[in-house]
Amino acid sequence: MSAAQSADRFAAFRHTSYLRFFISRFLGAFATQILSVAVGWQMYDETGSAFFLGMIGLVQFLPSLLLILVTGSVADRYNRRAIVASCMVVSALCGGALLLLTLFNAFEPVLVFAILVVFGIERAFNAPAVQSLAPNLVPPEDLGNAVAWNSSSWQTASIVGPVVGGLLYGVSASLAYTVSFVFFIGAAVLVFMVAKPAQRSPSKAVSWDTILAGFRFIFGEKVVLGAISLDLFAVLLGGAIALMPVFARDILTLGPLGLGLLRAAPGVGAILVAIALASFPVRHNAGVFMFIGVALFGAGTIVFGLSETAWLSIAALMLMGAADMASVYVRETLIALWTPDEVRGRVNAVNMVFVGASNELGEFRAGTMAHLVGPVAAVVIGGAGTLAVAVVWALGFPQLRKIDSLEAPNTQAK
Repeated sequence: MSAAQSADRFAAFRHTSYLRFFISRFLGAFATQILSVAVGWQMYDETGSAFFLGMIGLVQFLPSLLLILVTGSVADRYNRRAIVASCMVVSALCGGALLLLTLFNAFEPVLVFAILVVFGIERAFNAPAVQSLAPNLVPPEDLGNAVAWNSSSWQTASIVGPVVGGLLYGVSASLAYTVSFVFFIGAAVLVFMVAKPAQRSPSKAVSWDTILAGFRFIFGEKVVLGAISLDLFAVLLGGAIALMPVFARDILTLGPLGLGLLRAAPGVGAILVAIALASFPVRHNAGVFMFIGVALFGAGTIVFGLSETAWLSIAALMLMGAADMASVYVRETLIALWTPDEVRGRVNAVNMVFVGASNELGEFRAGTMAHLVGPVAAVVIGGAGTLAVAVVWALGFPQLRKIDSLEAPNTQAK
């Protein structure tokens, strides 16, 4: 493929299998957002318990942590397309089960948590498989374009999905679960329609050596280790999102609509950058570009923490989303290009758990610090910590900082 073609903003969509995969992933992410919003609202309506709301996230995250040694190996050894499609079917069944509980007035926390555990197990297997499938559907020169569009679709679903879920739930909880069920089925059908891609599977029999290959590869490949750990600590320290309700009510004195604008702002910034990167991919100094993105994320976090004006806070959140998208674009592309296909699933399984852990622990850090020193200090300290991480990682991982092109990993200095 020529350089002109690879620079095409729609280059990834020239491949029919990727187009089907893209639509499927969007439908799946959209359905997940609708289901998550509906089950959270219904749980609170039925129980009035904030503790149960916290349990919803926990029971969905734990399977990824507990199954980390299994999910990645499965994604490497078996048909990733079939795994993703099967996971979408299981998701649809979970949505259908919640629908039945609602229709028969049997919405009990224990039953709901049991369904969400299954949903969490599905997501644990789906995450490494879906992350590993995309690089099998496009040539290396179009991978950066595919990563940008993947991130854009996820951000769009994360912005619009909760709003649609809330509107549907406002009509009825059963309608919300029905729509998510239909979307999950549509996602499964589209994945089944993807032509089976070439996939290199491990030649060795299953053993502890092969199961731990993902960890071993990450700690042996400094570029991948630097990229994954940078994301882990940057998000861990910059977790201002969890404190948005506090800022909306107590600091910015905004109502529910204002809180909605605050929540949407990072996604808007991320989408704008994702579209720009799809049209104008990073050609040179990719490593420096990534570290600048992390630093700007930290700076935006500090501005948000100090701001007492709504428009400035929204602008800071948009900057945070845009900067995060810029760094994620480079990190995801590097991880995809520098990871051999035969261990891609296991590496992505570790990466997904690290990302999940950083989000969960980041919220815990922000909440705990806000309790001890106040929300403003908690956010500002976190932003300063993210800036420090950008500097320390840039110095500690020179191989990562010196990455130039995202299209030819074999030519980069290790």
